[in-house]
Amino acid sequence: MMANTIFKKEIRFSGSGGQGLITAGIIFARAAVIEKYRVTQTQSYGPESRGGASRADVIISNAEFYYPEATRFDILVTLTQEAYDRYSVNLKDNGILIADNTSVKNITLLDSEVYELPFADIAQQRLRSLLPTNIITLGFLVRITGVVSEASLKKAIQNFIKPQYVEMDLKAMKLGFKLADEYIIEE
Repeated sequence: MMANTIFKKEIRFSGSGGQGLITAGIIFARAAVIEKYRVTQTQSYGPESRGGASRADVIISNAEFYYPEATRFDILVTLTQEAYDRYSVNLKDNGILIADNTSVKNITLLDSEVYELPFADIAQQRLRSLLPTNIITLGFLVRITGVVSEASLKKAIQNFIKPQYVEMDLKAMKLGFKLADEYIIEE
């Protein structure tokens, strides 16, 4: 990136409570802070602690910005059909959609890059838990987009996640990288 080039990305992580999307947003924001970007991270979730609608927004830039919530997304990560239906209208033309097709079955975007994988199924099969679905998805996003470096993502996971989950989440991150590599090769 050239020194005078303004860089700004708006990312929304969306799904339902309990899927770890707010954690993913916080980790992603921390990775951007490690890289010295200007960052804001906001979150919202439904009345239920698990199962209600949930979202986390991250805006990263190398220049000042004044509104803290994402409004027109460069990247939308969605783990449920309800979240896709609600937020896909705000994905920019030529934006990037990353969807968990375990739950998101009806995608109608024509002017965006669309990546569909069964992230939850993969987490359950390969890591024997749904908990790291968010980190697999985050690893996939970082490898596909390069918005933050993989080293910064790893450091953010190590610094934020509870010690007993770090090893599993680093495996999940690497699995996300591998899935991105496989997805690109298959295209």
